[in-house]
Parts: sequence; structure tokens; C-alpha cells
Amino acid sequence: MEYSPILVPVVALVAWTLLVMLWMFVSRFSEFKRLGVKVDKVPPGSRGVDLEGRADPKAQWKSHNYNHLMEQPTIFYAIAITLALMGFGGGINYWLAWGYVGFRILHSLVQCTVNVVAIRLPIFGLATLCLLGLTVHAGARILHDCLGWHWMMH
Repeated sequence: MEYSPILVPVVALVAWTLLVMLWMFVSRFSEFKRLGVKVDKVPPGSRGVDLEGRADPKAQWKSHNYNHLMEQPTIFYAIAITLALMGFGGGINYWLAWGYVGFRILHSLVQCTVNVVAIRLPIFGLATLCLLGLTVHAGARILHDCLGWHWMMH
């Protein structure tokens, strides 16, 4: 079975997200131990955010990044799968998708280790530009194919 090339960076970002989740668990359970928190004694309805202000911020950074990987990347997944279904997942769109994934991984590494916003923000901006490019390409293809705006693709 043949698949669209753009699905490779999609799978890569899912794999990265799972690695960050594992990193978060290791960090959070180490912090539980340091704080004397027993998992079986955590009150019902407690959430990770309840540790804010109590836990070492460095231990929370992984959780914050994991949450970020549940936010904007959902749009990436939607547009990448849309492009794959359109048969438009190769070429520049493939490379823009890898750009997005690379910048999100770099963003994660910065946020989970040093967490300097002045570094994170431009990386996030570059990832967003890749996402914008993918969206513009999908929109242009739709206008070309569905509305007969053939001049847009030439």
C-alpha cells in the first residue's frame, strides 16, 4: 500500500509526543518522591496543575511542554492529513511538515531543559510559519480544484 510522504513527519511528531510524555512521567514521579507525595494518597480530582507553586518549576516544564504538544500540533495533524488525502503531501509540503516537526522538537528541548522564552518564542514562530505554509498550500489547492481558480497554481 502506498502512503503519502507527509504522514512520515506526522508519525514522527506523535512518537516525539509520547517520548515527552514518558519524560514528564519520570520527572513528575521523581518530584512526587521529593515532595513525599504518595500516588495512592492523592485526593480524587487532583491534577498536575495542582503542583504549581509546590513542585520545582523544572519538574513542571515537561508537563507544560506535553500540554503544548496537545495544542497547536492538533492543527498540524489536521492539515497534514488533509494534504495527504488530497494527494498533496509531497514536495514542499513534505519539507514544511518536517520543518514544523523539527521546530516543535527543538521547542520541546528548550522548554523542557532551560525554558528561556526568548529562545522558545522564535522557534514557535518558525514552526507556525511552516504550519501557515501548509495551510495556504491546502487552501490554494482547494481553490484550484474546486473553484476552478487554475491561475493560482501556475
